[in-house]
Amino acid sequence: MKPTLLILAAGMASRYGSMKQIDGFGPNGETIIDYSIYDAIKAGFGKVVFIIKEEFVENFRSIFDPKLKGKIEVDYVFQNFDLRQFGIEEEIYREKPWGTAHAILSGRTVVKEPFCVINADDFYGYDAFKKMVDFLNDEANDSNFSIIGYQIGKTLSDFGAVSRGVCKVDEAGNLSEIIERTKVYKDGEAIVFEEDDKKYPLDFETPVSMNFWGFTPAVFKITEELFKEFAMANKDKPKAEFFIPLIGENLVKTNSATFKVVPTANQWFGVTYKEDKPFVQASIDQLVKDGAYPEKLWN
Repeated sequence: MKPTLLILAAGMASRYGSMKQIDGFGPNGETIIDYSIYDAIKAGFGKVVFIIKEEFVENFRSIFDPKLKGKIEVDYVFQNFDLRQFGIEEEIYREKPWGTAHAILSGRTVVKEPFCVINADDFYGYDAFKKMVDFLNDEANDSNFSIIGYQIGKTLSDFGAVSRGVCKVDEAGNLSEIIERTKVYKDGEAIVFEEDDKKYPLDFETPVSMNFWGFTPAVFKITEELFKEFAMANKDKPKAEFFIPLIGENLVKTNSATFKVVPTANQWFGVTYKEDKPFVQASIDQLVKDGAYPEKLWN
């Protein structure tokens, strides 16, 4: 059974999202998410599942069903605020969604095979998808998950600071800790992060998480239990969010599971700042010229 690609897209609005998400970056107006799906199909994924808001399902179907028909199975699941599905009867008022780890629970009814989770609007590169498929097919089990580790130097913007989850890796190549660094940037030839108004250096190849995780369906039950605890503990904090790294942190600290940090030297692309767009476009153009992608992605 081929692995499934679970795409976090509930934050995307009508007509495929906010401006950076509907922006064309490829030669024929291809968006970043188009390249992720193309790479996933090429790598050997058998199904793509979009996590979206229910009111946008027709928009998504009109965009993706025609171009993906016959290429990969497609499904849609909805992230919603109803906590009764988790056995929580108490009403907890929220304006914002509960976060990325809550979002993946939306897939528990349709995902029955090993799967990976990605952001909808990040360019990850083929190497990461191929390595993830290989892990999910050959190594994944209910106590051995994975995360793609990007070199921090290949994830930065020239136009300002970014937040990155810096991965600590043990001798076996497994995740021992993720530390969120909220202000990482290029400082001349160096890479630094700031904390308490002080600068600290980071090596170019330091592995960081770009929210590319590999799991088996066993993670759904684990996540549901953790989410119920989180929801009750944060019922008076309407901005608190339940993020995927919290799952990893809990499982690593309790020795319940390992997370293999799978390294990639791929360049990560994202539009953190509007000034990043020309760089992303030029990078994709170069990949097309190099033959990594066809000029017209979908025929």
